Amino acid sequence: MMLKLFKENIKIALGSIKTQLLRTILTVLIIAIGITALVGILTVVAALENQISSDFASMGANTFNINQYENTTRNRGGGEREIINPIISYPDAVAFRNKYKYPFTETSISFTASSAAEVKYLNTKTDPENKIVGVDEMYAVNSGLEFSAGRNFTSFDIANNAFVCIVGSDFEKGLLKDVNPIDKIISIRGAKFRVIGVLKEKGSTFGNSQDLRVLIPIQVARSLFSAPNINYSLSVMVGRKELLDQAVDNATSVMRRVRKLSPVKDNNFGVVRSDDLINRILGITQYLGLAAWLIGVITIFGSSIALMNIMIVSVTERTREIGVRKALGAKKSTVAIQFFIETLLIGQIGGLVGIFFGILIGFGIASAMDFAFVIPWGAILAAFATSFMVAIVSGLYPAIKASKLDPIEALRYE
Repeated sequence: MMLKLFKENIKIALGSIKTQLLRTILTVLIIAIGITALVGILTVVAALENQISSDFASMGANTFNINQYENTTRNRGGGEREIINPIISYPDAVAFRNKYKYPFTETSISFTASSAAEVKYLNTKTDPENKIVGVDEMYAVNSGLEFSAGRNFTSFDIANNAFVCIVGSDFEKGLLKDVNPIDKIISIRGAKFRVIGVLKEKGSTFGNSQDLRVLIPIQVARSLFSAPNINYSLSVMVGRKELLDQAVDNATSVMRRVRKLSPVKDNNFGVVRSDDLINRILGITQYLGLAAWLIGVITIFGSSIALMNIMIVSVTERTREIGVRKALGAKKSTVAIQFFIETLLIGQIGGLVGIFFGILIGFGIASAMDFAFVIPWGAILAAFATSFMVAIVSGLYPAIKASKLDPIEALRYE
């Protein structure tokens, strides 16, 4: 009986919508605009978060780096002064690696030798846009790099300063196109390197290509790219996740000893955990989500007023119909439910339209920005819940108003 009554109310609601088609379409569009804004931005935010997580996942969840703090400020006597941390020199990096013996850890030393190097193969050369990185045998492992061909450096390669290299995936599309890159000889600053490995494609991180790079043994890089004040990076991978906190504390203590810092002095270096970095960046994206909700709430507030208005007008236009229903024995609750279902139907149609266009816009923006698209289930559920709440708030007053009409007065209404 209840199901039959519900179907009848749906049928009446659809009939009413058809008789007020223009007003219904306008109301649906107003609701859809708010939902589209909400879902569209949340879709882009979800794609952005997924991209950031993918980019930084390569660092490994159990990895931390020791870097130089470029600029920090500290209060001194009520004023502020800029503190510039000293670079991490090669002796600092080597001393740390030799002294840091925490269990289940592996330490890697690396440095960026050049960010704009030219690479040659036979009679062809690249633009000066390649990044040359001096690394040791643990760099690829600690950085989560994978190989599409060839192999990683061995300790023998590093210890003997072998002129071998690992290239990014873009070399297979450019300089080494149509040939097997392994064992090919490329030239960097006049020095010839044999290619032993090709990295899997990584894409771009914040506009910087990760596939236009060449990894060479660190001592070879130091001899080819000699420059004052080279800043080195230390990367530590912890084999067991539960030891990460202790490993970081121990590394901080060791680096302080390397830097000969007294107990009262602040650290003049930075320890950056990969999971902290991801969380900080993802924390920024939350503001975009809040902006989406703010835009959505403002627009949806307007659509609530519009939907309530159309239902009040509907109650007024159908006063005589309501009077006939009540005269035939319809209860107050029956009349209220009829108008309430009609409001819910309009709200959900608007929500569905908004979800469709929101996902479409989000997919378009994600594709244009080269982000991996993910279906924003959270945004979809939020949109359904929001459109449902809009319908409830907007339909409550008109439904109550309709149910309270006096049947005699309603029958007299012209």
